[in-house]
This record gives sequence, C-alpha cells and structure tokens, in this order.
Amino acid sequence: MWNHEPDRYDCPFCRLLRGAYDERNAATDIVLREGGATARIAPKWWPANEGAVLVIPDSHVENLYDISPEEGHAVWDMTRRVAIAMRNSYDCQGISTRQHNEPAGNQDVWHLHVHVFPRYVGDNLYGRHDEVRWASIGERASYAARLRAALEAPSSGRPVDNFGG
Repeated sequence: MWNHEPDRYDCPFCRLLRGAYDERNAATDIVLREGGATARIAPKWWPANEGAVLVIPDSHVENLYDISPEEGHAVWDMTRRVAIAMRNSYDCQGISTRQHNEPAGNQDVWHLHVHVFPRYVGDNLYGRHDEVRWASIGERASYAARLRAALEAPSSGRPVDNFGG
C-alpha cells in the first residue's frame, strides 16, 4: 500500500539470502536462519556500537505495513533471541532496537529489517549518524561468531540454515 521500492529493485538482503555475496553481504555475516527469519551482522557500523545486527524476514517484504502476522512473529521472536545473545556475549550494558518505514521514517533498504544495537553508557548512538562507516568482512565475522556461539548456532563460512529451507 505505502511502497517506495523502485522498479526492478535489486534487494541486497534478498541477494544475501540467495547466496550472492560481496563486500557488504558475506556468508559469514549470517548469524542465524530459522523459521522464516534471518539475523545477520550489519555491514554499517556506528562508532561505539560495533557488531549491530539486522533481523529480516526471509521473504521479500518492503515494510511493516506489508508483513504477515506469521512473518512478523518470526522476525520479532528472532530479534528477542539476538538481543539476549548480544547482551550475554558483547559485554554491553543494554540493547536498542529500531525499525524504519518509508523515506520519511529513514528506511533506506526496501526490505523490512529490525536493527539490534549493543548499547553502552554514553555511547550517543542517536547523535552520531554522520559518523557511520562500512565494516570489513573480517570485523563483521568476529561478531557473528560470538553471536552464533551464544545462540548455539552452527559455525561455518556458509549461511546458517536451521530450518532446512
């Protein structure tokens, strides 16, 4: 209904889920894949909040308005699991989640995603948007390994697929 995806949009999240990798979408970014949702280490990092995660539905859904209740449960259930694993394995002092819809809501990828940020006292996450950077595959891989261990998910260089699909 309220969609902004351009014609012939080449969705980076769908490419990742199909196994088409590049410097911003590596197989090692995937932390957990099950029940219709995937958690992956975000390639874009804020200065004091390294290792943030994006949780996405496995089907291409542009925004919150379009997601089915079943897909929504899969995404939010996984978001909770990732937040707990992050809190246990990153030595952070809290967690923030964000989910954006439409350009006015700061959505910049036309596939629904929930940001899960590790938080630290005084990190000023919301005041440092101009300091964002692209993290390397190696930087992201170490955080993904920590989360996979905390979630007791398989570890490999390939996408984690715990539901056989």
